[in-house]
Amino acid sequence: MPEMHYWTKQEAMAFPQSPKIHLGTEGPDVSWKLQPRFHVCTNISVNQQHMAGNITELAIYKKENYENIQPNAKTVNKSQKILASSRQVHKTAAHVVARSAPEETVTSSFASFIHAVRPEHLTKTVRYRSKRMILDSIGVGLMGSTTPVFDIALQYCRELYSSVAVSSVYGRPGMKLSPTLAAFTNGVATHSMDFDDTWHPATHPSGAVLPALLAASQMLPPSTKPNGLDFLLAFNVGLEVQGRLMHFSTEAHNIPKRFHPPSVVGTMGSAAATAKLLSLSMTQCAHALGIAASLAGAPMANAATQAKPLHIGNATRLGFEAALLAARGMEANPVILDDIPGCSGFSAFYSVYHPKPLSTPGDHHEFLLEKQDIAFKRFPAHLGMHWVVDAALSVRNLFINYAGSFSPSLIRTIVLKIPVSKYINRPFPSSEHQARHSFQFNACTALLDGEVGLSSFTESSIHRQELRELLDKVVVEHPEDNVANFDKMYGEVALLLHSGDVLTGKCDTFYGHWRKPLSRESLLKKFRSNASHVFPEEKVETIITMVDNLESMSDSSQLACSL
Repeated sequence: MPEMHYWTKQEAMAFPQSPKIHLGTEGPDVSWKLQPRFHVCTNISVNQQHMAGNITELAIYKKENYENIQPNAKTVNKSQKILASSRQVHKTAAHVVARSAPEETVTSSFASFIHAVRPEHLTKTVRYRSKRMILDSIGVGLMGSTTPVFDIALQYCRELYSSVAVSSVYGRPGMKLSPTLAAFTNGVATHSMDFDDTWHPATHPSGAVLPALLAASQMLPPSTKPNGLDFLLAFNVGLEVQGRLMHFSTEAHNIPKRFHPPSVVGTMGSAAATAKLLSLSMTQCAHALGIAASLAGAPMANAATQAKPLHIGNATRLGFEAALLAARGMEANPVILDDIPGCSGFSAFYSVYHPKPLSTPGDHHEFLLEKQDIAFKRFPAHLGMHWVVDAALSVRNLFINYAGSFSPSLIRTIVLKIPVSKYINRPFPSSEHQARHSFQFNACTALLDGEVGLSSFTESSIHRQELRELLDKVVVEHPEDNVANFDKMYGEVALLLHSGDVLTGKCDTFYGHWRKPLSRESLLKKFRSNASHVFPEEKVETIITMVDNLESMSDSSQLACSL
């Protein structure tokens, strides 16, 4: 909760532009001091503000005369009665500031980390890798702003009532939405083509965090805008919290079956990142995580549908809202991350759960991004598709050397050796989103066309007769050593020819995986390709320069304004 105190006459004079809350037609305006970087809406009653948990102490000043700070006695008496009554009814809210999360718990260690971490804790490697993630996420978001599912989400948000439209929308210059709805819309754009980054354990970390931070940076008043280094720090806080939570469960290391990971850990990461950007207290950070846990989760059954991008949109939006609610005084379970027998907290999302405290930032803390890089996708499909595509391209080259050209009529059977994962084992996908989640479709497309790209997922490409004939030849095998784990799996494509010959291509690590990261040239090529669908070349290059120089940016909201 923001800390409040009575202002002196000098303080009142020093903040003539402070937020004003009107007490009614007969009372004066009042001013109150907020925690740095956080302002709430004005022109609502004191009682409403107190019910939201924002006011603990209040000083009243005559707006028209700071020199004579003598509050109207009738109004003061009325205000005191309102506050006393509210405190009596809401005893918990009245004592929020005095209370804190229990010491030496897993949750309190996370809250302490979020609150205490500083820019100097980010190593050169972490800064470099996280800026690559930001650039790539913006690029796929801009590309995603051209998709039908983005249009649906945008129309929905524009139809919702909002009086505070201050945050930018990807690929729509001049259009503004309220901060949380802008975060939601941009999150949907980021995952609309399944083109966003992937980490290990499996999740899409950037899309769940970046849209919330971009929207929040535009929400804050000019005097409290975070600089670029603060923005980069908050982004890394969101990544770190997601990664640490994923390491709490061995179940999370494998390709998911129940919950879509970004809908779970992404929501928590968004809450942590936004709490950091808003400079919330340690207690507020703990409550933000607790609130976010109640807003998290989405089922894997909606993978390969238009609903899947909502998982990222909701994660970034609801985590953002959790931080805002905590800033306004809402409380949640202060040990939500701890394993409490008989009463599940965050452990409800996993059948195996072993939480560990997060070390205090400093010399002995190493960010997960320092130890393991991120995977960037070369084409817009589920990460698992990249193994079979590279294996298919490899065996296609062998086939061309063997036969002189690629001739499907010479192929009797196509054998795919892939891990067991039901939602990406789709023999005959019928839609764009199913095709992005089909081992069979991506392998056969790579064999037929020699590449997989944006145009591979159009209706005309999906329903080609020659592609269907190849799909009819596919047989799937699941070797025991090919586990559903993005750090251990492989893809193998074997062509059994009518001649009796067998040609095989195998991929253990595709180009773009964290073990074989994209070069800067490849990442920039992807970004330029994506962003050029929305912006002219000059603006595309400007965005690249802004991200490259993020640490030296005095106002990070400039990045959001450019999108």
